[in-house]
Parts: sequence; structure tokens; C-alpha cells
Amino acid sequence: MKIIAFGASSSNDSINKKLATYAASLFKNAEVEILDLNDFQIPLFSIDVEKETGKHSVAQAFLDKINTADILVVSMAEHNGNYAAAFKNIFDWCTRIRKDVFQDKPMLLMSTSTGANGATSVLGVAKNAFPFYGGNVKATFSLPSFEANFDIEKEEIKNDKMRNELQKIIADNF
Repeated sequence: MKIIAFGASSSNDSINKKLATYAASLFKNAEVEILDLNDFQIPLFSIDVEKETGKHSVAQAFLDKINTADILVVSMAEHNGNYAAAFKNIFDWCTRIRKDVFQDKPMLLMSTSTGANGATSVLGVAKNAFPFYGGNVKATFSLPSFEANFDIEKEEIKNDKMRNELQKIIADNF
């Protein structure tokens, strides 16, 4: 079983990438590939740019990575209640190649933030929107107050209740 995991953020120190990486490590007998959105930088999408350049090869490369997955583990960064610009841009380019960006892959959809709401606004947006783009969202999980609940050095959730909740979600849904 192959898992593709990524944090939907371009931050070099993305807490969402850390959460996605940790969650992917909880799957038994899985090959895990962690994507970094910085490896998929692409011009800001617009119809004019698309007319000039055509379908972008970087977007195709992102879609090709998703195609190799059996399961997707995605943790959404929240910027003003919505997707981070880097994710929205690659997502927009990908939809111009194929509408079902997530290719009906079973998905663990997550979010985290430094605040007490754990980026639940963007998690809700993504949970509602992704099925229209081939997202087969099997489960969701939000980790609030990242710095208080995640051990950076051990690279794991340190809050026992939340760690057990995520483990149960994975065991019950995948």
C-alpha cells in the first residue's frame, strides 16, 4: 500500500506537513511518500497564463504523484479561513488537466494550526469541496493548538487523547 502525504502549505517549516507525515507513519505496512508543495511551484493561475503556456507540466507531475497513491493523507493549512495560496494555485492548475484531482483515492483529511480551532474552517471547506474533485474523504481530524499538542522533537502528537483518536480513525477507516 502506498501513501502520498502532504501539508497544503508552502511554509518551509509547515506544521501541517509535520502532522501529515506523522499520520502517514501510523499506517501499517505502508510505503510513504511525503510531498512538499515547494517542489510544485508554478505561475499564478489565470486563463491568460494558461492560454499562453498551456497545461502546466508541474501540475501534471502533481497529478502523477497522486495517481501512484493508494491512500492520500492531506493536512490543510488555513489562511483567513480558506486554502493557503500555494495549495489553491496547484489545485487550480490541476483541475484544468482533470477535474477529479484526487482520483477517488481514499483520503484522510486533516488540519492543524497554532490556534484553539485547529484550522477547522478550512477543514470544513475542503471536506465539502473535495468530493466534487474526486476526493474520497474517509475521515477527518483536526489538531488544535499545535505547539501544545505536538512534540516537534519526537515528531508525534503528545496529547494522549488526541493521539489515540487519530490512531482509532486510521484503524477504523483504512
